[in-house]
Amino acid sequence: MAVSSITIRAVQALKPGETIWDADHREAVRGFGVRRQRDQAAYVLKYRVFGRQRFVTIGPHGAPWTPELARKEAKRLLGLVASGKDPADEKSKARLQAADTLRAIADQYLRSAKQRLKPRTYSEIERYLLVSWKPLHSVSVFQITRRRISARIADIASAHGAVSAARARTALSSMFNWAIREGLDIAANPVLGTNRPVQPGSRERVLTETELSTIWHACGDDDYGRIVRLLLLTAQRRDEVGSMQWAELDALSELWTLPSARTKNHREHSLPLVPVALSLLPHRQTGRDFLFGNGPRRGGDTHRGFSGWSKSKAALDARIAETLGTPLPHWTVHDLRRSASTVMADRLGVLPHIVEAILNHVSGHRAGVAGVYNRARYSAEMREALQRWAQHVTTLPAPRLREVAA
Repeated sequence: MAVSSITIRAVQALKPGETIWDADHREAVRGFGVRRQRDQAAYVLKYRVFGRQRFVTIGPHGAPWTPELARKEAKRLLGLVASGKDPADEKSKARLQAADTLRAIADQYLRSAKQRLKPRTYSEIERYLLVSWKPLHSVSVFQITRRRISARIADIASAHGAVSAARARTALSSMFNWAIREGLDIAANPVLGTNRPVQPGSRERVLTETELSTIWHACGDDDYGRIVRLLLLTAQRRDEVGSMQWAELDALSELWTLPSARTKNHREHSLPLVPVALSLLPHRQTGRDFLFGNGPRRGGDTHRGFSGWSKSKAALDARIAETLGTPLPHWTVHDLRRSASTVMADRLGVLPHIVEAILNHVSGHRAGVAGVYNRARYSAEMREALQRWAQHVTTLPAPRLREVAA
């Protein structure tokens, strides 16, 4: 052990096992030293806290640590000692915090979320956390600031639109709220206080009869074509039709019963299937649980419903544009549900509570025990309304180019 001025030359001259304590220097710091263990020299600080002598390693000699920079860090650490803190504990805490990266916490949150969320909801949250927020994956959640989050939200909005940016923001905020409840000592959710991207209002697009006819006639005799036509005829949601299972169908009563686990409001929903809808169902294949889909999952032990929505929708739009010479104005498959309910109510004279029953909406007198009774009582009325709607759709004249262009 030696007492001398800590310089680069002195550090380079250290032999294994030797230590130099800072002295003979106008800015010498009491307790600051450097020692070599084997081939590595490291800067250290010796101090006393609560009557006990403690050591903390500042860092190894070399970028970024030089004698001058390490001496400044030693002064900062002694300032912590003067305020009653133990630098060794602070460094251990910082090391633990550095391990809690955004990716690490996101993985923990997703394991928890998978047990309580619907598969589609979980899949969206997983995509936002693992893809949209990937540029911040290596950053400790303790070092993620509102400014960094705001900048990333702006990037997402620029690349993918305001809706995706808003949903990515919500997913991250939910993760931070969960992390805080799990005991991570984060002062506050850093997402709070960031600007929420301005989103377009709720969609109110109702397709015209010409557009409905165009879509109906453009559907091919494949899974996606059958699904789109069923969406139009039944006014149900995309995933409800795309993941339709044989076990949900009653051939004798011609009823399709969606279990509560597959409906948005978690209420069982029985829907009559009219002849046109029944004719769109594929032939049952041995070992297949789902009517539509792309075969077995990875592993081969289970099956899944339809996938590839975006690609199939793009192909349908391209086919429409090629046939008509012009694309349809932007539309989504959910517009089919809205259009069906609107036309049934406004043009076909279907009573509002029957339309609600078809859509599986719960409001007013349909809530509670009375709602269960009414759903059963409305079965005949629902079938009649859907039959009238199917006849309306299938008898629409095939579109002509000038009608669509107009």
